[in-house]
Amino acid sequence: MSSLLYFIAVILLIGWLVGVFAYSVGGLIHILLVLAIIAVIFRLISGRSV
Repeated sequence: MSSLLYFIAVILLIGWLVGVFAYSVGGLIHILLVLAIIAVIFRLISGRSV
């Protein structure tokens, strides 16, 4: 489960980078960054209990 969250966080971070440098959509890009950070923090807090 934690590897899935890490994968989602990486995808969101890549989406954020692409959006910032290519499309500049505005607020949506920053929402993707916040979601990626939340996923990483959630993974760190949950630990390796799986």
